[in-house]
Amino acid sequence: MGMDFLPDKPIYQQLIERITGDIIRGTCQPGEKLPSVREYAMEAGVNANTMQRVYKELEQMKITETKRGQGSFVTSDIERIDELRDEMKEQLVQSFIQNIEALGFSTSEMMDYLQKRGGQDD
Repeated sequence: MGMDFLPDKPIYQQLIERITGDIIRGTCQPGEKLPSVREYAMEAGVNANTMQRVYKELEQMKITETKRGQGSFVTSDIERIDELRDEMKEQLVQSFIQNIEALGFSTSEMMDYLQKRGGQDD
């Protein structure tokens, strides 16, 4: 059993996005211990070296911290998690704007549509 990955994006980046998404959603709480590299690699269906790279990048981004002999943990720094939320919002908005402009929509046209749609359920 493994996770499904998109073919057009490196797997390690997709895993970073999944873990950061779990942190932003609150599925992974501040200070929570993450599965070991081997456990997560088996769960995701990826090579342990790929998972090691993911954990290393998350630590460099100050999203996780490694405690010698104990494993990797989600940062307890709430300010860093708030920064991460803001970074993700900015990335999503930039991507959205690029996509709508590529299709010929104006930002104001899409804002009007989103405001009209705002209260509707899917």
